[in-house]
Amino acid sequence: MLILTTVLTTGALTLTACGSRDDDTKGSSGGDTQTVVIGVDAPLTGDLSALGLGIKNSADLAVKTANADKTVPGVKFELQALDDQAQPSVGQQNAQKFIGNKDLLGVVGPLNSGVAQSMQKPFTDAKLTQVSPANTGTELTQGNNWKTGDKKRPYAAYFRTATTDAIQGAFAANYLFKNAKVKDVYLIDDQKPYGAGLAASFKSTFTELGGKIVGTDHINPDDRDFNSVVTKVKSSGAKAVYYGGEYPAGAPLSQQLKDSVQIPLMGGDGMYSADFIKLNKKAEGDIATSVGKPVEELESAKKFIADYKTAGYKDAYEAYGGGTYDAAWSIIEAVKAVVAENDGKLPDDARAKVLEAMSKVSFEGVTGPVSFDEYGDTTNTMMTAYQVTSGKWASKLSEAVK
Repeated sequence: MLILTTVLTTGALTLTACGSRDDDTKGSSGGDTQTVVIGVDAPLTGDLSALGLGIKNSADLAVKTANADKTVPGVKFELQALDDQAQPSVGQQNAQKFIGNKDLLGVVGPLNSGVAQSMQKPFTDAKLTQVSPANTGTELTQGNNWKTGDKKRPYAAYFRTATTDAIQGAFAANYLFKNAKVKDVYLIDDQKPYGAGLAASFKSTFTELGGKIVGTDHINPDDRDFNSVVTKVKSSGAKAVYYGGEYPAGAPLSQQLKDSVQIPLMGGDGMYSADFIKLNKKAEGDIATSVGKPVEELESAKKFIADYKTAGYKDAYEAYGGGTYDAAWSIIEAVKAVVAENDGKLPDDARAKVLEAMSKVSFEGVTGPVSFDEYGDTTNTMMTAYQVTSGKWASKLSEAVK
């Protein structure tokens, strides 16, 4: 396709043919500049959009930084962001759209473990690398029998910069039992893969420590009236509620709980959002765990925080900003390795080569050292416990979990 430029000469307009678009950029087929697209899949609308937009923006910043610094000579990165609405069926449709883009060599996301389950097989079949900054469902990388010690990686194209629920649940149980000195807990989950898995992991460690689960229940994550379950919690004598789920339901659950009984609600990284506090007038004292150490406390994150602010994004990077940047950068590093090994250009089988290179990726990222084990899991098992203090999430304890 010819690109025409308009030149103003003595009052007359002259159209000048400047060559084809492919001649200027050389596309993905070779030449001076090749285009590599990195996809982003996250909930960009709906209840979880605060987290999703933070993911999109942080990946966008990684792409812009790579282009500005010419991290991969001869390669220009572009971002393709799709809204999965936190729905597995939409995520599956998005996966096919990503696969259909021949210039796309990696996908960052999704936010939800349930959405990831719908994307893993098509991505692996297409040899298209996927790196989630947020999924914590252990079975995604270690298979459904991981609890019995039979760990098998089900999908070779799936990686993540967030650690697993097996680690997060154990960390939460230890914190509540040993640090918060709570021995009696009422356990609630939202029946989704993330929430149910996290609650099960918490229960296993908490009871091993000597804690008592005084009651269990399940809720519909779309509900906002939880008075019936609150009544059960009150009569159980629980000293805290552990909730496996996300903040849209967790916030009203906490507020209605406090209307009846003054005990804290604890949850995982799906609760760790500024929106949890905005939606909950009685969030004070509530606890959440999240993957990694607070980026605000990391020397390695100072540039990311400054660059994010300079970029002028209107949405906060939220809980997964640092991990998202590292997820996108891991794909960029894999592309860099592939290009370097192929005389400075992308090979015809670029997707397969990038996927192969991912297992060797290792660099100092925003969240610290970034690399992946034989299951595609991050080797960074740092976790942090936060508590709502004076209307803000405040970090209380950070440690690497073995």
